[in-house]
Parts: sequence; C-alpha cells; structure tokens
Amino acid sequence: MLKKTLITLSLPLILSAYSMPDLFDALKNHSQTKSDAMAVKKAKVYEELANSKLYPKINLFAKYDYYTIASAMVPLPPNDMMALVKDPTKPSQPFSQNTTREGASFSMPLFMKSIFTMADKAEAMQKSAKAKKHINLLKNEAIIVGSNANFIYLEGLQESLATKEKSLLETKKTLQIKVDNGRTPASALYKINDGLNQISIAKNNINLQKRKLISVVNSLTGIMLDKSIAMRIDGGVDSSKGLASLEPLRKKVDADKLSIRAEKEKLYPALYAHGSYTFSQGIAYNSDKNINEEYGNIGVVLNIPLLSMDSYSEISLAEIELKSGEVELEKMTDELQSKAEMLQASLPLLDNSVKLYKQSIDDKNQLLKIAKLNYKNGRLSTEEYLRYEDDVVSAKAKLYKAEAQVIQTKMQLAVIYANDIEEMVR
Repeated sequence: MLKKTLITLSLPLILSAYSMPDLFDALKNHSQTKSDAMAVKKAKVYEELANSKLYPKINLFAKYDYYTIASAMVPLPPNDMMALVKDPTKPSQPFSQNTTREGASFSMPLFMKSIFTMADKAEAMQKSAKAKKHINLLKNEAIIVGSNANFIYLEGLQESLATKEKSLLETKKTLQIKVDNGRTPASALYKINDGLNQISIAKNNINLQKRKLISVVNSLTGIMLDKSIAMRIDGGVDSSKGLASLEPLRKKVDADKLSIRAEKEKLYPALYAHGSYTFSQGIAYNSDKNINEEYGNIGVVLNIPLLSMDSYSEISLAEIELKSGEVELEKMTDELQSKAEMLQASLPLLDNSVKLYKQSIDDKNQLLKIAKLNYKNGRLSTEEYLRYEDDVVSAKAKLYKAEAQVIQTKMQLAVIYANDIEEMVR
C-alpha cells in the first residue's frame, strides 16, 4: 500500500459554483454511464432468458380441418372401432369431414444439464458487465479529476503571468520616464513591450487549453465549467486488492469456460415432459348431427444426440474464445502491473519535485527583487532583468504542473486498483 499523503490544491480566487461531488453525480446520470447501465440490464435479461428455459411452455390453440372423406375426430381404441364397424347405424359416430379443435399443450424440460450451465454463464456475464460499468465509472471520474487538476494548473499559471505582467507594467512606467528624459535608449522599452506581448500570447494559449478541458468535463457530465473546482486528495492509493480493474476481463474468462461446458453438455441425453388436451367439434358423417369429443395425453421424451456436427463446431469456437480471453487477460495483467510499478515509483519523485520547485520559487523571487533593484539603478541590462522575470514564471509553471501530475498519477493508480475515487477526492 502506498504511503498516505495529503495533497491540498490552492483555492481559485473565485470559488466555482460546483463541487467535485456535483460532477460525480452528474457523471452517473449522463449518457456515458447510462450506456454501461444498459449493458448490465442486457446481461441480466440474458440470465433471465437462460433460467426461463427451465419453466414449462404452455400454448392455447384453435384449429379447423376439412377432409375429403370423413375422418376420426379423436383417436379410437381398436375395440371401439370394431364396434362401429359391426353397427354402422349407431347414431352420431365420431367421424366428420369438417372438424374444429381447441385446446392447450405444454412441454417442460425435466433434465437438460446445459440449461443450468448456460444460466451460470449468463450470471458470470452479468457480473462482468457490472464490473466493467464500475471500472468505466472510475476511469471517467479519474478523467474529471485529472482535467480539474490541469485546470487548476493553468489558472495558477495565469496568476503567475498576471503577476509578471503587473511587474513589467510598473517597470515600463519607470522606463518610459527614463526614455523620455534620454537616460535610457528606446530599445529597452521595445524589449519590455515584447515581454508584455509574450505574456498575452501565453494567456491566449492557456485559454485554448482551458477550453479543451472544459469540453472534456462537459462531454462526461453535461456541466460547463467556467473555472476550476477546489479539491484535495485525502490519503493514498490502496493496492491491497491487486489489479482489481481487470475484474471485468476475469469474469468474462469465467463465462467463456462455462460456455465450453454448456456446449459439451448439449451432447448429453435430455429428458422432456409433454402433454395436451383437445376438444373437437364436428358434424357426424352418418347422422348430420353436431357432436363433440375430447381427449388428452401426457408423456416424457428421452432425447439422445448421436451425431450433431454443429455442436462440435460450437465447442471449438467456444474454446477459441476462451483462449483469446485468457491471452488478453495475461497481456493486460503484464501491462497494468508494469504501469502500476512505474506510477508508484514516480510518486515519491513527484512529491520531491514539488518541494524543490517551491524552494526554487522562493529563491527566484528573492533574486528577482535584487534584479529589479539593480535594473532600476542601471547595473543590469533589460535582457538580464527579463530573464529573472521569466525564471519565476517558469518555476511556478513547473510547480503547478508537478502538483497536477501527482493528482493524475494517483488517479491512474486508483483506477488500476479500483479504489473509491469519490472517497479520495474532496
């Protein structure tokens, strides 16, 4: 488990109207997450479909038959048939050319091993879909947090540029007086103006980057930010559960194993129950009177597959799917393990970089104060003075970027280990 740390990002000058929980809640109700929720529902229906095959099928039917010669309305036992042959004058014999039949039939599997295995497979696929939905949610939450960290970095950079701009404008006022009095060449003023122009260019580029970040957050949440959101990361990343982000793939491999077993079990004997009830109506051929008869049946069927080439092909296909899934799982395990080790090793380095940049900023601010004084007294050229101004801004930019990288690194690890990002980010 990584060593617990507390990283607090500086508040923007004006607090955002939104909070990180607001963004997380919006993400859960946005189309990105709803799409994964539909996949879970679809997997659940497949499970219900597999289980439904265990229930009996009951059908109602109605039927009309016309025969060119009078035919039996119901199956007749031999003794009854013989009695009718001996006495053809018996009224209303159950033979008719026009017969209507109504009734019901049912069928139900008593033993079919593959049904239970297919239900287990569907359950495994549902677990895989749920795990994938959870991991995708974590990935999108990590993108939101990382985008907001970059937003804070860019706003911090804007603030440092604004400080530099203010400093250059103050210097320009003093320099303008010296140029007007002929004590300083006008070229010095051009250099200051160029410095101010470079600040404007940098601000414009920052605004372009901010628009991209705003677009990313909007695509995931439907919320259009106008400024960054203050946040902090409480604690470190818990790696005790291992590469938990691979759980969807693991569940899919489990489902593929069950798929092979189900296809093989389709070659097992299967036992079914069936039955029906029929009510027949017609006109007796020998008396032209309306008659009706009813009969029913119930039984069992043992089905033993002897040759089923398509089943063998399905088994081969299922084995290939399993092998493909296992190879993909092995590949992703190696990649994520390597990435996690790299990210874990980089965290202490990034933390140290933050400390060093902070110290560097303090030192460079002190040097800038001295440079301003020397420039004012004419002991420093304009180029050298501007270099000190640039050094402060550059150090601040590196600090803000390093702080953002710490956040992004933690978010990547949180996704890999399937940590609760909402609990980490405040």
